[in-house]
Amino acid sequence: MADQNPKIKIALAQFAVSTDRQRNLETGADLARQAAESGAQFVGFTELSFLRFFPQHRADERYFAWAETLDGATVTHFQQVAKDANIDCAINFFERGGQGKFFDTTVICRPDGSVLGPVRMLHNAEEPGYNEKYYYWQGDTPPQVFDLGYAKIGVAICYDRHFPEYTRALVLQGAELIFSPFAGLFADPLDLYEIEMQGLAFQNQVFVACVNRVGQEDVSHFAGGSFVAAPDGLVQNRALRNCDQLLIAELDLQQIEQYRIKRPFLRDRRPHLYQKFLKD
Repeated sequence: MADQNPKIKIALAQFAVSTDRQRNLETGADLARQAAESGAQFVGFTELSFLRFFPQHRADERYFAWAETLDGATVTHFQQVAKDANIDCAINFFERGGQGKFFDTTVICRPDGSVLGPVRMLHNAEEPGYNEKYYYWQGDTPPQVFDLGYAKIGVAICYDRHFPEYTRALVLQGAELIFSPFAGLFADPLDLYEIEMQGLAFQNQVFVACVNRVGQEDVSHFAGGSFVAAPDGLVQNRALRNCDQLLIAELDLQQIEQYRIKRPFLRDRRPHLYQKFLKD
């Protein structure tokens, strides 16, 4: 555990975004304040937290104008929100990087004004409703874990959570919580996605917190249903589908060690026998 208190409180902000970016930022600030008032130390927002989900549209160059730099308006806004509300804010946005590259990026804005990251999505989906390869470059930073003092947190952005090598790399670096902002449609196998994350939590004995978009956006209908899976593999908190909700969850970090003693999967790994199969 990152500090002496084994119990922490987090919030997942599930809300329907409008076409007005400034209004969305203000809604996010209100939710961060509500989360802090509830005692949460961390609030996580969805994939493309304050933008309409433009990757549903195939190869439309107009959306590149929506991208921001790491010191742009969205990050700057949440640096102030985090400071004023005294809460860590994990936000996801469309990043304009250097050399003409664009990324699906998460940062954590801290109460002291610092910004952790960037975490850039490494794997880009290309399927109906998710035309990401046109808009995003593949991330160029390896999996990262951030010590927030009260917990060690790794980030798996949307599609990245489906790659067990990625999430295991977070766990091996000490992650106690894997935070995953995503965009899941009613047309997606949502129950299977949830079971998948329960398996991730169970196999690694960590907490997994997934926050989903919600609402109708053009042809895409996002489902909500954000949830937290515990180290025993069970869902301990779940938001409703198809509605706005600030999900508050208390995590007992002692459960991580308790379940690793009970089922020592990590201890009993034999990576020297299968390491070569994980290479390109």
